[in-house]
Amino acid sequence: MDDLQIIELYFARDEHAIKETDHKYGKLCFRVAKNLLFNNEDSEECVNDTYLTVWNKIPPTRPNNFTAFICKITRNLSLKKLETSNAMKRSADAIISLSEIEATLPDHSIAPGIEEEELGKLISAFLWSEKELDRNVFLRKYWFFDTISDIAERYSLPENTVKSMLFRTRNRLREFLKKEGFEI
Repeated sequence: MDDLQIIELYFARDEHAIKETDHKYGKLCFRVAKNLLFNNEDSEECVNDTYLTVWNKIPPTRPNNFTAFICKITRNLSLKKLETSNAMKRSADAIISLSEIEATLPDHSIAPGIEEEELGKLISAFLWSEKELDRNVFLRKYWFFDTISDIAERYSLPENTVKSMLFRTRNRLREFLKKEGFEI
């Protein structure tokens, strides 16, 4: 079943929508949650919470990209769960990933007027201007929280190459944001 059909099931308030969502996106959502939480039970709970959240948001929301919509919900729920858990013991990789990218982004205490949506659009524009491999590696690390070794294996690259790519992409992002007038 394609995404538009699934969304229509949500609009019809048909509970079959959740089954179809789980069938099509369950493994992806679980992987997103597991990359952050490193715990099967917590990850399953986040996936189930994702389905409830999607049920409550559709309608009225009609997502243009259902995959991104559901992954974002899973990711945000997982980050909340991570925040309320003992994060340092359970997911040092995710904390390191967040701190790496945080150093690239504007500081809200320096620039409190920065709208997150505006920043998100700029980051998206930046990523679309990057080479496909650089963009994919960046997203795997900072959106899906894949490990360096997982990324290296996925793209058949040495781990040092992945680290270098991420470092260079973060620097290009920092420079891009500075050019757009954001204080880093």
